[in-house]
Amino acid sequence: MVSTARAQQREETRRLLVRVSRELFAAKGYAAVGLAEIVTAAGVTKGALYHHFESKADLFKAVLAQVQQEVGEQVAAAADTEPDPWTQLTTGCAAFLRACADPHIQRIMLVDAPAVLGWHEWRALDEANSARHLCEALQTLIDAGTLPPQPVAPLTHLLSGAMNEAALWLADTDDPTALPHTITALDHLLTALRTTH
Repeated sequence: MVSTARAQQREETRRLLVRVSRELFAAKGYAAVGLAEIVTAAGVTKGALYHHFESKADLFKAVLAQVQQEVGEQVAAAADTEPDPWTQLTTGCAAFLRACADPHIQRIMLVDAPAVLGWHEWRALDEANSARHLCEALQTLIDAGTLPPQPVAPLTHLLSGAMNEAALWLADTDDPTALPHTITALDHLLTALRTTH
């Protein structure tokens, strides 16, 4: 009973550290947040932080994993409302851009993550999350003949890169029409890939 309560308390402390760190990283950026600020805001000791995370970068990875999971869930939920695979793809891609329009998501997932983790690790995490789902959706469309036969890996990387770049551009513009115009442009891009009969 005691060990169960202790394990539950440890998990609550870990969740608290991730939540507080996420708020701070989103508001200030990774570089501007120190461990002392995190533990003070969480009301825990540095020892408690180091019990759960090896470093600030390790803690950031946990925050990033949470953000990527939430974005993935938003994309999947939007896509799942659609009846056919093509509309699932276009709706999911638009949902990704909408999710990334949130400045807090942008800062953590698209701005700080590549800088903190390094390009290769960030790409690997991106591929393991959103790119994997995109690849599956594209393969389904190729198998159905909606998209012409082609290697799916390069197409996945091209579209994933385009959407990440668009999300970064959206983070830098004050144009209120940027998001709807970007979604329209993406829809045109995707439509151009379809098999014509």
